[in-house]
Amino acid sequence: MKENIAPDDLERVKLLDIVAKKGLRELTLVQLSRLQKLVAKKDYSHSKKAQKSKMKLLVKINVAIYETEEGRQGI
Repeated sequence: MKENIAPDDLERVKLLDIVAKKGLRELTLVQLSRLQKLVAKKDYSHSKKAQKSKMKLLVKINVAIYETEEGRQGI
């Protein structure tokens, strides 16, 4: 079954699993940037609810990237 899943999808799921269990603060700046690219690339247009969740997650990732780069902790 794994041969049908793209490597990018596996990486996205792995990173999202870390976020779900431990939060965005557990990811490095490189991992956050990679997750941002992978989530932005994924097409969720088939589901309005999934698309909305994607946008919310991208906002949270952007905030986490900003906080990591600036050395701040806000949200």
